Amino acid sequence: MMLPLLIVWLMAGGIIAWLVEKVNASLSKWIAFLALAAAFGMTLAWWMQMNTSGGLNVWLMQYDTPWIPDFGIHFHLALDGLSLLMLTLTMFLGLAAVLTSWHEIEYRVGFFYFNILWVLAGITGVFLTMDLFLFYFFWEVMLIPMFFLIIIWGHENRRYAAYKFFIFTQASGLLMLLAIVGLYFVHGISSGTYTFDYFQLLNTHFSPQTGRLLMLGFLAAFIVKLPVVPFHSWLPDAHSEAPTAGSVILAGLLLKTGAYGLIRFVIPLFPAAAAEFAPWGMALGVLGILYGAVLAFAQTDLKRLVAYTSVSHMGFVMLGVFAFNALALQGVVMQMITHGISTGALFILAGTIYERIHTRDIDRMGGFWTQVPFMGTIGMIFAMASLGLPGLGNFVAEFLTLLGAWKATHILTILAAIGLVAATAYSLRIVQKVFLGRSEQKVTLPDLNFREKMILVPLVIVIVWLGVYPQPVMNTVKEVITLTLNPTDIKPTTPRISDKEIQKGGTHDRK
Repeated sequence: MMLPLLIVWLMAGGIIAWLVEKVNASLSKWIAFLALAAAFGMTLAWWMQMNTSGGLNVWLMQYDTPWIPDFGIHFHLALDGLSLLMLTLTMFLGLAAVLTSWHEIEYRVGFFYFNILWVLAGITGVFLTMDLFLFYFFWEVMLIPMFFLIIIWGHENRRYAAYKFFIFTQASGLLMLLAIVGLYFVHGISSGTYTFDYFQLLNTHFSPQTGRLLMLGFLAAFIVKLPVVPFHSWLPDAHSEAPTAGSVILAGLLLKTGAYGLIRFVIPLFPAAAAEFAPWGMALGVLGILYGAVLAFAQTDLKRLVAYTSVSHMGFVMLGVFAFNALALQGVVMQMITHGISTGALFILAGTIYERIHTRDIDRMGGFWTQVPFMGTIGMIFAMASLGLPGLGNFVAEFLTLLGAWKATHILTILAAIGLVAATAYSLRIVQKVFLGRSEQKVTLPDLNFREKMILVPLVIVIVWLGVYPQPVMNTVKEVITLTLNPTDIKPTTPRISDKEIQKGGTHDRK
């Protein structure tokens, strides 16, 4: 019951935060904060419990109950190492999103935190579900609150950005729904069992042509969400027009649902079709790395600049996923986490600067370092993380991805490495234009306050920790990656940690 309770907890927290606004708007903030703090503590406890339970080679927890049994639909949730890492990242960045909105949101405060908690609940469902119908349900749940976050609390062009975001993601999601229904019928006809269960669908037999068509339906949803060039145009608008919390969740979490879908569904469900598509997938990844880097360097809007760096960094995900080896997939998982941390931090910094000078135009910035040395130092650290400086988590992610990609293709790996040079250019440009150089206008800036330091310092600690000691993350996903590359071995084995053991804090091994 712990897994569904986590989702219900977030949704209930959102409803309460909305309702108490009539009493006191500040209560909405505190309820959202406490709900996410408890959820974050819960995921950390699961991670610690997993390590003390003696192994990482099985599903850690499962919850399975019939939902609409006549159609083979179950409320089936399961937690493995990959899901656990993504959940921990979700709650961590969710806390940062709530704290960064503390003074930014001034109207309809309760409804704002309702949407924050519901989009996080939807993302949590996406990372946990093992029923494809339920997966599509949560896929849609996380879109609608994000649409409201952009269109209600966004900047000047929020309507255009919100509708564009919704149309792109909804249209691609419908293609995935068609593929899910197609897979349901293909499996039912071939086996006599009509089900949306992930584990049963893994062994579905279909012709190569059918496999290609079904895979393309899933792929459409995931590469739009990632996003992959040329399906990326919704992202710069959505990122730049969303409120700071929306940008953090978009960059840090929603993009990762696309990467998660590639690892969890595309490769295991359609291994042959995915292998055929691999050269094209890697080429699209490299195109995104280079195109995103060039466009990032050309931007003068700070949030659009950071948004295009996401396009570039997510190209490494495509490159690593379709390299089809464990080393590259380890790099992909590291990239999912470190990009969430570093880009989330850069969007938070962009938000703090906007609160002070009411512009995102970097041509109107410069020389801030002398006035805000603490902010400048934090900005320097995350700019260095973005360019892949050794000692920070992004370096480990991109290094592992390139090492793995080299085994698959030398030419594309060399081209992807050129993207790192471009990343150096746009990252140093952020530092030069915002914090160094000469100020073009006379402004007086206060440095980061206590609340802002409480948001950004933990992000610095995590990105440094991932850079110098990434082994715990690699250990957590090691077996998941092995099974992804050998999907016939994926079985719904008995959970290693039961709900009862979690509640007791015990370490009994049930294998």
